[in-house]
Amino acid sequence: MSRPTSGVTSRGPGGRTSGRGGAVALIVFGGLAAAWVFFRLPGTPEEPASGYYSAARVIAIGVVTVGCALLGRRRARAAAMEETKGRERV
Repeated sequence: MSRPTSGVTSRGPGGRTSGRGGAVALIVFGGLAAAWVFFRLPGTPEEPASGYYSAARVIAIGVVTVGCALLGRRRARAAAMEETKGRERV
């Protein structure tokens, strides 16, 4: 019996999974945004706290997405192990 997978690692265009890779990209993008604010490059808000806040939100979304993707992978692996153990007992 197969278990449904979570929507976090659903197949995107081209058949690739978008969960972990997209989440890592969000984390990197958030880090770049924070560096952009730190160096006060063009387009930086007048109040640096709002720029850091926005960067932190993007990083947090990426971290949560990575966590969900890894938990889904771990659950799928555990279910496969249980299924294998069930077959050996029969």
